[in-house]
Amino acid sequence: MQGSQPATAPPVPYGFSQHVPGTYQGAGNYAFQAQPMGFPGGPAVPPVQNQPIMQEGTIWMPIPPSIPNCPPGLEYLTQIDQILIHQQIELLEILTSFETSNKYELKNALGQRVYFAAEDTDCLTRNCCGPSRPFTIRILDNLGREVITLERPLRCSSCCCPCCLQEVEVQAPPGTRVGYVVQNWHACLPKFTIQDEKRMDVLKITGPCVVCSCCEDVNFEVKSVDETCTVGRISKQWTGFVKEAFTDADNFGITFPMDLDVKMKAVMIGACFLIDFMFFEHGGDRNQRTGVWS
Repeated sequence: MQGSQPATAPPVPYGFSQHVPGTYQGAGNYAFQAQPMGFPGGPAVPPVQNQPIMQEGTIWMPIPPSIPNCPPGLEYLTQIDQILIHQQIELLEILTSFETSNKYELKNALGQRVYFAAEDTDCLTRNCCGPSRPFTIRILDNLGREVITLERPLRCSSCCCPCCLQEVEVQAPPGTRVGYVVQNWHACLPKFTIQDEKRMDVLKITGPCVVCSCCEDVNFEVKSVDETCTVGRISKQWTGFVKEAFTDADNFGITFPMDLDVKMKAVMIGACFLIDFMFFEHGGDRNQRTGVWS
């Protein structure tokens, strides 16, 4: 329209700290290419055309523009350096101890929903295999598209059997492998490796010797391949005595470098879900959660 101002790049997204564009070398020799962002000095991106969607009181994160060579639906991850994962409380599970399918909200630091995740398993598997069960978790964006799929096969859950450890395959979009989360055997510490689609090691994850969430957060440090520097964290957040004692609904926080490859950010989300199932999903884990033993 005549007299209108030309479109300009949007301001720095959501107030997150920005990194200088280029490659991130913090994880061994693996170079993470910074994604195109709308910060000063970087390439301009079109203004966001879609506003947050209000649905039953939930505000969704605005839909970002498409980015070349970025898996569809992962554009959201280029604009954030942390994700909050809130597991929904299931009333039936509280009243009957009958294991139901887990559901999660994934939010940014402003509380805007980025994704919604739902477990896709049958009733028999959930209640017979418990937290060791194989699962498929489908992660949807605010258009209802499945943008990430997590596949966990049935594996041995004993630490005394190092030949068949836990693993999660991450697909984005569904059917296209982008990486793996692989458990590493260790006598004392929970350890995992984040791998790319070619099974090349990218990052390491190390948890505490005693995984107990009594009155404090439990932190799993994300480190470079040589484990010389910490580049992120997966935290199981303490949610209060009542919730920890009577539910297995957990809250997690994930932090990672802003310029980390979005595929590896998606794999870190997969690592968070695997950690939840392995250490915090146990129905009988409430003693460990609260520090009260009967």
